[in-house]
Amino acid sequence: MSGRHQDLVLANARIVLADRVVERGWLAAVDGVIAEFGEGLPPECGEDLHGDLLMPGLVELHTDHLEAHYAPRPKVSWDPVAAVVSFDGQLATSGITTVLDSLRVWPEDGAEEVDGHAKILAHAIAEARSADLLRVDHFLHLRCEVPMPSVVSEATELVGRSDVRLVSLMDHTPGQRQFRDEGKLRDYYRGKRGDFTDAELDAVFRRRLEYQAAYATRNHRQLVDLARDHGKPLASHDDTTLEHVGEAISDRVSLAEFPTTVAAAQALHCAGIRVLMGAPNLVRGCSHAGNVTTAELAKAGVLDVLSSDYMPASLLLAALRLPDAVPGIDPAVAFLSVTKTPAQAVGLDDRGEIAIGKRADLIRVHVRRDVPTVRTVWRCGRRVA
Repeated sequence: MSGRHQDLVLANARIVLADRVVERGWLAAVDGVIAEFGEGLPPECGEDLHGDLLMPGLVELHTDHLEAHYAPRPKVSWDPVAAVVSFDGQLATSGITTVLDSLRVWPEDGAEEVDGHAKILAHAIAEARSADLLRVDHFLHLRCEVPMPSVVSEATELVGRSDVRLVSLMDHTPGQRQFRDEGKLRDYYRGKRGDFTDAELDAVFRRRLEYQAAYATRNHRQLVDLARDHGKPLASHDDTTLEHVGEAISDRVSLAEFPTTVAAAQALHCAGIRVLMGAPNLVRGCSHAGNVTTAELAKAGVLDVLSSDYMPASLLLAALRLPDAVPGIDPAVAFLSVTKTPAQAVGLDDRGEIAIGKRADLIRVHVRRDVPTVRTVWRCGRRVA
């Protein structure tokens, strides 16, 4: 280290490595890349982190919370670039340095006000990126509702983009997968739009069932082929039965998002498919749809990746609380579910770990009363928050 210019030197930190936590250590980064780290005092004077955690920036694979910034109230649309910048700031202060923004690529009249706006938001992300307005590294995750009539054409317009890192296959038809309990789906839609009447919801559900019967089988095959043709990883969604698992294996998915039963999650994991579950589920101790809990899957040894889903701050909080929720899980292993493992799942092998040669995407975390505060965020060695 001596005699070379150091872009960043950090000292007196609890450093979270992939296999252990160094209780008092230091780290140096050069040109945005981790160059050295060790225990004790650094060879050169560095910024004192006063015993706070120093860990890799979090990697988020599934969050549709951008849509809440773009449509913050019913019938209100925000400036899309400003919405991206607002969301980006929230991600950074939550410790997330890499995100796959989950965009719904299908329109559905009368159900969700942000459906069908994927192209607008994808363009806004690109515009904000080119203007150097972003703290976080943004990629795209195309959420494809398989039964929707236009989902294949909508996905075709976006899937060729270089920033698309994941394509997920979803089916929220009433009475199956996530919403086997139709009442939970009614509650979900009323939470989105408080003015839904029973008659309007009946019409939405009837249309969903008609769409599934008419389009789901054909669309599923075309979407799988589309993702394969463009070399994009696939994710299944809300796998519930062994039949769903078999379909996921046949489709060669690399990630299973939010399986709803222990049996499905175990079968997916045994097949080498990474299992992703909600961090809010872990923090709250339950699924809002009444399905299996994240803690149950962690206890069964089949939890691989955590996702903040609708609450960015939940990602770090869940990783910190996982060892308490599931005795026997080492803290370093818990942190892998929000750093290295999700990065590897989408081919981002240059980040997600404090190791020589990896990107210096780092966060300083202060913990009091079991609640973390992100004090500093570095992306490629440059402080961004």
